[in-house]
Amino acid sequence: MTTDALRNGNSLIRLLVVAGDFAILNLLLVAFILLAPDAVPAYFHHATKTALLFANCAMALAQFQYATVIHRRQIRFPKILRQTFMLVMSTCILFFVGLKILSNNDGGFFNFMAKYTLLLYVAIVLARAIERYILSLYRRSGGNTTNVVFIGNDPAIEQIYNSMREDAATGYRVLGYFADKEIEYVGDAFRHLGTMDDLYAMMDKSLQVSENDKKEMSENLGDDKKVERLKFQLSAVDEIFCCLSHNKSEEIIKIMNFCDSNVIHFYYVPRQFGNFQLSLKHERIGDFSLYTNHREPLNDMMNKALKRGFDIAFSGIVCLVMLPFIPIIALIIKMQSPGPLFFRQARTGINGEIFNCLKFRSMHVNKDADTRQATKDDPRKFAFGNFMRKTNIDELPQFLNVLKGDMSIVGPRPHMLKHTEIYSSIIDKYMVRHFCKPGITGYAQVTGYRGETKEVWQMEERIRRDIWYIENWSIWLDLWIIFMTAKSIIIPDKNAY
Repeated sequence: MTTDALRNGNSLIRLLVVAGDFAILNLLLVAFILLAPDAVPAYFHHATKTALLFANCAMALAQFQYATVIHRRQIRFPKILRQTFMLVMSTCILFFVGLKILSNNDGGFFNFMAKYTLLLYVAIVLARAIERYILSLYRRSGGNTTNVVFIGNDPAIEQIYNSMREDAATGYRVLGYFADKEIEYVGDAFRHLGTMDDLYAMMDKSLQVSENDKKEMSENLGDDKKVERLKFQLSAVDEIFCCLSHNKSEEIIKIMNFCDSNVIHFYYVPRQFGNFQLSLKHERIGDFSLYTNHREPLNDMMNKALKRGFDIAFSGIVCLVMLPFIPIIALIIKMQSPGPLFFRQARTGINGEIFNCLKFRSMHVNKDADTRQATKDDPRKFAFGNFMRKTNIDELPQFLNVLKGDMSIVGPRPHMLKHTEIYSSIIDKYMVRHFCKPGITGYAQVTGYRGETKEVWQMEERIRRDIWYIENWSIWLDLWIIFMTAKSIIIPDKNAY
């Protein structure tokens, strides 16, 4: 599909979605006026046209700032939910203010607008889900697709290709890749189109191709002969993903210039080093543009204050609720196992600092507490201790660590010092997890990586998820993790022992 066709296709999708938003806005308002007249302010009955006009003007203004993003190929539904929320809130606030000015402060507006805002949001979210599903079916059938070519054989290329292949709904049609050396273990579906010299030769031959040729090549990609022909007609390509060494700056510039001349979108893919991708984020120091390999939303003072405020409020409530139960828990622990109520253990915290992590004691007093992880049938556990571990009750004293400031409610789980020493020497980027405060619960724990780590790959995956959390933190992510942790109290995690 040509770039113009893609642009027109996406514009049509956006236009249809926006038209649907206006239809929902008006139908819902008319339904209120006709079916629930008592719930609608009197102004709506004697100035219905004016009310509808203001509602549509408010939606039009809100669409400029919070237009639909559903057409974007890699957009995730949480982003769609946030965008829709801002669209609805902006629309309803503008609508409410406008009507209050015109209506001489007639009563009943606030109650009506609260109900209308909620219903409008629910209705548009349902519409977004249906629209997204229809769009995915359309793209899976071959519509609104983007022709993609990769350049290079770095492992990062393989990862992006696998991502595009796994979700056909994004509408990417991968034609193949150019590289001097073929990528191993990707299968025949990821076609090796030629060497870099072949690419440069094809670039020289593909400077001008008629629109009819482009359309013909795009519509007949299933034909092997057409695919072979396409190898020599790069102008049918919509996007190029390039992953070459910076040492080949002249070649990269040549490819970029070719893309600009042929209206092809160019993307530079950072190369991978070992098992990690060099994911650079833009920052500025004075007049200089710099790039860092880690984005940390919690470095922002507002985000840090929001998270700390939430930690204090939530932990304070939990500690107050927990007070009446401490004597009961203490009595049961003492009955089943002699020793202290609390278990204190030195663990690694933010910036590698050491702190004492508190837990209700769930094991008999033993000399291996600071070196051995708990196992499924660990003889050190007593009955009530085993129950506490499965339901996370043993972690409740850590809310005191949160109030003190050593921990957060959500974050990478703090490890015992022995494990920090071992894993930091064998797992790359292990210490990156200490860029933020450790948590009572974490993203790794609610996504299946909780409990004993029998093999190194399990800890590697846990670290990868910890780093993902640090780089993608939001208060909504924290709330979701807390919800999933609370759910595990009702439905215990099979890995919790």
